[in-house]
Amino acid sequence: MPDINLDKINWDKGDGLVPAIVQNSDNGQVLMLAYMDRAALAQTISSKKVTFFSRSKNRLWTKGETSGNWLDYISGEMDCDADTLLIQARPQGPSCHTGSVTCFNDQKPSNISFLDQLVTLIAERRKTMPEGSYTTSLFSEGKARIAQKVGEEGVELALARMKGDSEEMANEAADLLFHMIVLLEDAGLSLADAISVLQNRHTQRRISPFNA
Repeated sequence: MPDINLDKINWDKGDGLVPAIVQNSDNGQVLMLAYMDRAALAQTISSKKVTFFSRSKNRLWTKGETSGNWLDYISGEMDCDADTLLIQARPQGPSCHTGSVTCFNDQKPSNISFLDQLVTLIAERRKTMPEGSYTTSLFSEGKARIAQKVGEEGVELALARMKGDSEEMANEAADLLFHMIVLLEDAGLSLADAISVLQNRHTQRRISPFNA
């Protein structure tokens, strides 16, 4: 993702400052909110360490300069009014001065976003076909083998449920998800296509008087 164009930000609206929301780039969790001026954003981009303008100290401060809990800058974008920033960063320790992971709550974030990373990785494996990769071997063996693996994992998940083994169910569900993503990628589809079908069904059922 390209860096933010500093010249397109509406610095005048907030007397030279804009709010900057920091989000964990790995899981989407909102970590904190602070303010940036032009110099802080420029330093953030150049140093790859998230830097703010401290209104209380009246100077630039890089998150982690005293605590060591840096925010490694990944990317950023501005909102539709060009007066608020969304910063993607990878935290190196707690983001809140209280020692909490986030300034808003310490609830464990959803790890569903990892599926996006997995989808991207599997697509890359199909493109590059690196030697020694299990995913590469699946693509090499073709759709029949991939379909067979999906069927096997589905059956194994069902059997685990019948046994009531929670750990085995989680493992088999993970295997099924992985092989299902491989199957979709091999067919030129993605997990997003399946999710779109679910979303459409949900919307149709909400507006239909005959929904089940």
